[in-house]
Order: sequence, then structure tokens, then C-alpha cells
Amino acid sequence: MTRRERTVDVLVVGGGPAGLGAGAELAASGVGRVEILEREQTAGGVPRHCAHGGFGDRTPLLGGGTTGPAYARSCVAAAVRSGAVLRTGVTVTGWAGPLTVDTTAPTGLERITARAVVLATGARERPRSARLVPGSRPPGVYTTGELQQAVHLYRQRIGTRAVVIGDEPVGRAAVDTLRVAGADVVAVVTDRPHSRLAALTRSGDHPPVLDDTTVTALTGRERLTGVAVRHRDGRTTTLRCDTVVFTGDWIPDHELARRGAITLDPGTRGPAYDAAHRTTRNGVFAVGNLLHGVESAAFAAAEGRAVAAPLLRHLATGAWPEGRPPVTVAAPLHWVAPNLVGPDGDAPPRNRFSLRTTRRLPSPLLVVRQDGRVLHRQRLLRPAVPGLPFHLRADWLDRVDPDGGTVRIEAN
Repeated sequence: MTRRERTVDVLVVGGGPAGLGAGAELAASGVGRVEILEREQTAGGVPRHCAHGGFGDRTPLLGGGTTGPAYARSCVAAAVRSGAVLRTGVTVTGWAGPLTVDTTAPTGLERITARAVVLATGARERPRSARLVPGSRPPGVYTTGELQQAVHLYRQRIGTRAVVIGDEPVGRAAVDTLRVAGADVVAVVTDRPHSRLAALTRSGDHPPVLDDTTVTALTGRERLTGVAVRHRDGRTTTLRCDTVVFTGDWIPDHELARRGAITLDPGTRGPAYDAAHRTTRNGVFAVGNLLHGVESAAFAAAEGRAVAAPLLRHLATGAWPEGRPPVTVAAPLHWVAPNLVGPDGDAPPRNRFSLRTTRRLPSPLLVVRQDGRVLHRQRLLRPAVPGLPFHLRADWLDRVDPDGGTVRIEAN
């Protein structure tokens, strides 16, 4: 089948909050034809099937704000109103050149060349199989996103007794969705020693939490019948249920970036990028939860809007930095974003870097070094805990040697 070839000024891949925010800001700037491609039939990203409130404010799981579907519709409306062309049901299948992609859609095959590309493909939760949980594959096994789509988008019936696996904030959304569907939440299971889900849930209205507990297997064949667990003291038991939801443990949807030979950061597993959202491929920018799984929809949308200024500067000058020093972390820190130091003094959003840790750190001292030289020290006044971001000021960037080695962040 013949591919139709055409050109646009800016191509945005992904129609979630980040991609829609980028498309809206770029189209409003008058850059020319801005096209947003979304593989789903409806744009808006994950918020489309998040019926809870809190979208658009800083506490998405504590009420307030608007619902996910309403927020998704507002993002779509803003992009279209600004003049961006939004095309749904279009999948980008690969690269055909430095800034050229191949697409497939019900209308046929296309090859689209742009002056700049913005990747906004988001993140997904790691499914049961990727977590290496033994057992057969019975019906009744979900991630939070799959559960929300089944309940809120497709009105499907699920089971009556459920177990939630994980202790990230999205676990609260899973519990609430299960209750909307009429299921009894038997327990929340986490391998962390201190669960935070109860703190995020109204007093007296949370399910039993089994912390320091590992899932060892799923039981059942024609339907899930239970979740086998092992406690820290070695005791084992099976929680009787017909539904299990694996939450959190986010994976960037980086397949397109990887196919384009864009360097991936080993910590975030998304594209390596600097504060101007430039990847290691000339003319290709990246925004949203593709870079750091996972922040709020409002945070992702703000990143999308923020990419407009550096992208316009690139189109005007053609400049693209090479050899930027990487920013890495030492254990128990898990990752840092952004993770490249740009040459032009650009600071990250809110003038701070985001970090994650693999274990709880009470009031850690963060130390930034390059080639043995201390660039910055910062004591955090609050604990850093797994699953939630914490932040490092960026006022040390002017002390980085652009021709030096790796910048390393340690927690003492």
C-alpha cells in the first residue's frame, strides 16, 4: 500500500495532557501547522477514565478540582481552540528519517516530516507478568488503568472481592473504583514496611493494609480465586478474592523513543533530557510522564506548555547541544529528572530537579558533585519516601563544568 507523504511544522506524538498542552501553546504561538497524533479514538490520556475529582489542582487524590473526564475534555478543547490539528486513531509505527515518522490509521498509511517533533507518549503501570508474579492467567487481574477503563468507560462488571497490590497514591484511586463497582476490598498489600495509603484515605474508611508483605502467586484458572502472600516473619497465607489490581510501578511508553535511537536514562527509563526538554536526537523534544513516571496530569500539561519556548528557539536558530553532562544518582536514590545539563543555563520547571528514592530517608542531606568537586548541599526538612517525588534546588547549575564529567547526586 502506498504511503501518502506530507509535512507539518511541529508534530506532537501523544494526545494526553502533556501533548495537548504542547499543541495548544505551540499553535497559539503562530509557529505554523501543529499536528497532534493520538492512537486512541478519544484524546485526553489517562484522565479520561479517572472519575474521581482533584484534576487541575495540586492535590489530585484529596478532592477538589474537576473530574478526570472533564479535565481531559478541557485539555482537548484548549488545543483545538488554539488551532492545533488533533487526529485520533492514528498510530506512529516508526521512524523513516531524523524528523520523519510512519503512521497507520483507518484512512491509510502516511509518512509525516516535521521541523520538530515532541514525544508525549506517557507511561503505563507494570502489569502482573512484568512483575514476575507466578500463577496462571485467570480473568480478574487488572492494573489500575485497566480497572478504571472497565468500570468507567465500558461499564463492565468485575468481581465482588478484591485485593489491591501497591502503595503509591494511585492505589487510592483503585480502591475508590472498586467500591464504585460494588466490590469489597479485602486488603491492600505492599512490600514496603510502612504503608502510606491509609494516610491518603479518609480516617476510618480504608481497607486493611498488609505492609512488609510480598505477593508470591495468583491462584485460580477459570477465574482468580486468591492471592498468595508471604509476610516478613515468614508466615504465608492466601487472601480469598476474585479480583486483584496491580497499582503503580510506572513504565514510560518509550518504544518510539527507543526505535529512534534516542538515549534512555537508566533510572527513569524514559528519554534522557535537559531542562529545555531536548532529547539526544536533534529536533526531538519530550514532555510529560514519558520522562518521569508518574506526576499529576496538571504537572504533565504544564511541561507540555513549557516546551514551546525552547522549541521555538530551536526553530529560529537551528542550534542543538552535543555532549551535555549527564546527571545521575547514587543508591538508594532511584532517579533524577531532568538528567542532562544543558549549555544555555535553562533551569527545570520551578527551578528544581525531581528525585525518587527506593527506601525511606529521614531528613536526607543531598550532595551534588562533579569530578570530585562539591557543587551543592541541601538538607531536606521532610522525609523522602518511595513512590512520591521530592525536590532539589537548581541554583547550582551555573557551577557545572559543561566540558566536565557526570554530575552525581548522593543522599547522606
